[in-house]
Amino acid sequence: MKVLFLTNEYPPNIYGGAGVHVDYLTRQLARLMDVDVRCFGKQENLLPHLAIKGYGLDECLDARMDKKMAGAIQALSRCLRFNATPIDAQIVHCHTWYSHFGGVLAKMLNGIPLVITTHSLEPLRPWKREQLGTGYDLSCWIEKTAMEMADRIIAVSQGMKEDILRLFKVDPSKIEVIYNGIDIDEYRKVSTQNCFPRFGIDPQKPYVLFVGRITRQKGIVHLVRAIQHLHPALQVVLCAGAPDTREIAAEMQNHVQSIQKQRPGVIWIQEMVDRPTAIELYSNAAVFCCPSIYEPFGIINLEAMSCGTPVVASAVGGIKEVVLHEKTGLLTPLDQYQESPFEPRDPARFSRDLADGINRLMGDDALRRKMSKASRERVEAIFSWQSIAKQTFELYQKLSAHP
Repeated sequence: MKVLFLTNEYPPNIYGGAGVHVDYLTRQLARLMDVDVRCFGKQENLLPHLAIKGYGLDECLDARMDKKMAGAIQALSRCLRFNATPIDAQIVHCHTWYSHFGGVLAKMLNGIPLVITTHSLEPLRPWKREQLGTGYDLSCWIEKTAMEMADRIIAVSQGMKEDILRLFKVDPSKIEVIYNGIDIDEYRKVSTQNCFPRFGIDPQKPYVLFVGRITRQKGIVHLVRAIQHLHPALQVVLCAGAPDTREIAAEMQNHVQSIQKQRPGVIWIQEMVDRPTAIELYSNAAVFCCPSIYEPFGIINLEAMSCGTPVVASAVGGIKEVVLHEKTGLLTPLDQYQESPFEPRDPARFSRDLADGINRLMGDDALRRKMSKASRERVEAIFSWQSIAKQTFELYQKLSAHP
């Protein structure tokens, strides 16, 4: 059996959790079956049981096109080219809306089952209109069409499954919950601090860490606002790059520069660092903070927990299934004061509650050590990529036998 993966992100072009998911899952699946990956970005590689082909930008599209709309049009163009290359797989598996149109075409043209893994849902990300303009209406339509045509949908959390059933006309029997995973051998606590001099991190002072993209979804602005309430001896390391828009990049710049004038020890790493560097940052952090306002799963929390770092996070979406309150971290109940699913009614209170959770852990060394141990044990027991790949392969087998 062979599966065709269609995806926007694939190494080295990764900027979010979906790309991390596809990277590890395809490598693990290649131990069980043949995997054909077609992705955005020019590249070509042939490995044992794993073939990768990238598709660059369509240079025939008019350069005068609205830049916001161009992202959606380029996605459709590459989905067409995915299908212009002959397909000999028995299943097509899509990741993020960018590839969904390609999956629909592969299903219709080749008569093969369509599987979709839902890393997020467009109706729950209205801020994407800032990035895509009217292309956001197109992305919503593509996602809805593909979801309702899919033969199976993989939800990365129970919370995501509930959202799918609420937003789309989908038979519940077609939805399988398979969590995201983590490479527990790669993501483990290290003692090295090689990256500290480059970023200006003081090895003698504890720090709270954020890792992620600069996007409304990740709630990073709420964490920046929380810094004023943190203990003054605590450093803050914001490993945040790849802003969605120029507007949110400018907003982030203004907030960080303002807080840096008020107190020392606020370090902004404006890049998406490589894995060894991220593992060093996770391993040496006293606390990891995930202030997301929408998070179907939150793979960054797994990365921190796998490195033995307790988490302070918002209690939304799949985070509640990853981080166990009072056991592997602390959850801030965002829904208690949310005006909508997308923004807190009282941003100041949300930021203050994040700070209170961080300060509480910083003031209790024994609790942090206990949570560190429990975090690693939970990851090892439930979230290994070997387990996720096995569950996915078994889904393919059932789908092939009973479409």
